[in-house]
Amino acid sequence: MHRWSAEGKELTGEELIAAYAVPDRSARRLRANFVTSIDGAVTLDGLSGGLSSKDDQNVLGLLRQLADVVLVGAGTLRAEQYNGLKLGKARREWRALQGLPENPVLAVVSARLDLSAGSSVFTEAPVRPIVITCESSPADQRKALAEVADVLVCGDDVVDLTKAVDALVSRGLPQILCEGGPHLLGALTSAGLVDEMCLTVSPLLAGPGARRITDGIASTQVHQLTPLHVLNGDDGYLFLRYGRN
Repeated sequence: MHRWSAEGKELTGEELIAAYAVPDRSARRLRANFVTSIDGAVTLDGLSGGLSSKDDQNVLGLLRQLADVVLVGAGTLRAEQYNGLKLGKARREWRALQGLPENPVLAVVSARLDLSAGSSVFTEAPVRPIVITCESSPADQRKALAEVADVLVCGDDVVDLTKAVDALVSRGLPQILCEGGPHLLGALTSAGLVDEMCLTVSPLLAGPGARRITDGIASTQVHQLTPLHVLNGDDGYLFLRYGRN
């Protein structure tokens, strides 16, 4: 991983952490992290892995390392085959030295609760996950999932993401990392909840047909973000960071 400069100065591990650190961990910050092709595709053959790289996976791990909670939609959870969210040894040790729990919490957003309580994402979780749903979700599913996760009901017919984010912050989880998918990011953006966007640009042209990183109801409302840094990795990958301030 290098700085974007003529010299291409290589970053140390601590410098990379500093590049993504926030000045005040107690202040709420919802950070989204996505990878995209040059022409805007969020997946290849339905998955993000074909767009990724070693450096991209390193940044993903780093952002998890800095987060209190990782927020993901149920569809992405299933498509990307998430397991229990556990960081590597070095990342856990770094968090312990900072006075943080060894692992962030995983929070899954699902209005229909099409989730299995026996999934490894729950049974292998080092920290009890959170499931965020709405009042119209099946009561029997809420009861079953409550055996393996903390179930938060936010909203009536759809998940109220503003209430959901407030609920996470009230539980002492202000540093929120959203890993997708596009519907969740689109809804968070529409609600004005995205404070920061970390975007990996893969040096690939995917062609027509692939989805964008945001999806959902079309809106003409825009949200201005400020460029915070650009890093370049191996094989032509770019790592962009934008924020409210």
